[in-house]
Amino acid sequence: MTPPPARTPKQRKQDTLYRLENDEDAWVSTADDEGGAPYLIPLSFLWDGRTILMATPAASPTGRNLRVTGKVRLGIGPTRDVVLVEGSVETLEPAELPDGVGDAFAEKTGFDPRRLTTAYLYFRVTPLRVQAWREANELTGRDLLRDGAWLVDD
Repeated sequence: MTPPPARTPKQRKQDTLYRLENDEDAWVSTADDEGGAPYLIPLSFLWDGRTILMATPAASPTGRNLRVTGKVRLGIGPTRDVVLVEGSVETLEPAELPDGVGDAFAEKTGFDPRRLTTAYLYFRVTPLRVQAWREANELTGRDLLRDGAWLVDD
């Protein structure tokens, strides 16, 4: 089967922004700072147009890894239409969330960690690199954002 034609960089960026705004979940990959095995879990997220907000128990391997390394990789979408995000991480206590952000997170994801008895932390991911591709014909030019700056104009 012949794959669809490669999207233009502008279309890929538009599709990526749509996925960030509308998808609810991402595969989250972390590792400890001692070269430990990667840890992969799905987490719900909220995109605010600049950063990605996620929440997980503070004592979980993912929570610990995010706090210690400040690094993360996210896979969003199916394998044949993937958005891969590498980012830096800021840890936030629920009380540190700006007004309305916790409510927006709960509304989008259907999950409100502030209402649980388990101690959760929020993690704000600032994308440093974003890649997107569907098929091998889109591997060239898959970088859409590098060093925190979009490479493609709107």
